[in-house]
Amino acid sequence: MRALVQRVTSASVRVDGELVASIGPGLLVLLGVTHDDVGETADRLADKVRALRVFPDDAGRMNEPLRERDVIVVSQFTLYGDARKGNRPSYVAAAPGDVAEPLYERFRERLGAHGGVFGADMAVQLVNDGPVTLLLEL
Repeated sequence: MRALVQRVTSASVRVDGELVASIGPGLLVLLGVTHDDVGETADRLADKVRALRVFPDDAGRMNEPLRERDVIVVSQFTLYGDARKGNRPSYVAAAPGDVAEPLYERFRERLGAHGGVFGADMAVQLVNDGPVTLLLEL
């Protein structure tokens, strides 16, 4: 499982022009699921995201975890795109939807996060804060 975690001042997700989720300060997580992932993987990664110390403390150092800030999680199978051979990425490492969707939902629910629409063509808008962007993988 891979997560691209971005600290944001705001983020939103639209599907067919309709707003489905939006947050103020918090995290936008793009989540990719592979064939070997299981429920415990989703739980461990969600717990890791919640505990990440990427928000500034009183001294301005990145030392504070998520706490009560909001999160949006967006499914992102392209995190498993492999373009090492040629110019067209291969997505064979990404889990099929029937495997990935329940793990995406489990991850999202464990975080208490807002979500996009699994499998939909989404317009994701964000204002990256910092910018702070991390790639996590379990």
